[in-house]
Amino acid sequence: MEGSNRNITGVILAAGAGARLRPLSFHLPKPMLPICNKPIIQHQIEFMKDIGITSFLIVVGHLGKHIMETFRNGSDMDVRIRYVVQEEPLGIAHAVYQLEEELNGPFLLFLGDIFLVPDNLSEMVRIFQTHRAGGVLAVMNENRPEHIRRNFAVTVQSDGRVSKVVEKPRYVQDTLKGCGIYLFDLPIFDAIRRTPRTAMRDEYEITTAIQILIDDGLPVFPAKVVEWDMNVTLPCDLLDCNLRLLDYSGLNRLLGANVSLADTVRIERSVIGDNIRISYPITVTNSLIMNDSIIDSARDLDSVIAFGKTILQCSPGSVG
Repeated sequence: MEGSNRNITGVILAAGAGARLRPLSFHLPKPMLPICNKPIIQHQIEFMKDIGITSFLIVVGHLGKHIMETFRNGSDMDVRIRYVVQEEPLGIAHAVYQLEEELNGPFLLFLGDIFLVPDNLSEMVRIFQTHRAGGVLAVMNENRPEHIRRNFAVTVQSDGRVSKVVEKPRYVQDTLKGCGIYLFDLPIFDAIRRTPRTAMRDEYEITTAIQILIDDGLPVFPAKVVEWDMNVTLPCDLLDCNLRLLDYSGLNRLLGANVSLADTVRIERSVIGDNIRISYPITVTNSLIMNDSIIDSARDLDSVIAFGKTILQCSPGSVG
């Protein structure tokens, strides 16, 4: 299976401005924000590489230079990376459309601001090839309607095909949530060309294009390949992802390189980045301290995200 996956291109959409993540997004594009001391986008590249995908296209926009300077042509990760610039942020479908001239076959698409832990990602490829599908959508069962409202709802008919997708539904009728990973072939571009801007956000939504694909009779299937996910929209989401992955990995704390701690500093259930100095014997609990931060205060840190010298007070969400 993995050998055949080399014919699939990995695509990551990394152009968003991340307005609600400010001030973090003043300094870094959302996909470069760290989850357990590794950028979101690096996790995504590694997930796809694990199933045999080695050729990547990354759509960049806001602060895209940071991504290009970090990953360059991908040789440091033993992959090939090319970049496409989205000049104007007009939605996910618009970003995908920028790639039509760059692709000549199937592609596995990740949204760069969604962090997730996959479970057997190759199942998407198996479903795609077995059913000669027009698309495969990564989904998971979600009993919390507010989480579906942040993503999209998926309705599946009796034959296992997707019959309807609804972007950020106000009225949730199903418990199947889309998770921001899609496997498409080239007909998706025909659907995108006929995709109107939505009334809700005046953007070209990928869910609208998927519905057009379905209505055209091309089979679209769900694939339950996600352990857990988070749409990283707010600083608290970033903290939550770090703590959840820490728990998932069986760790109580994670320290980066060049960390200087005062004597008797206690660090519990926290992620500490690179080049950190904590000058007082404080207790750090349920925290994320990002790279190049100096903590020069005698106050204990609890549920705090630090970036540079900026401390953002933030309570973590439920971690499960």
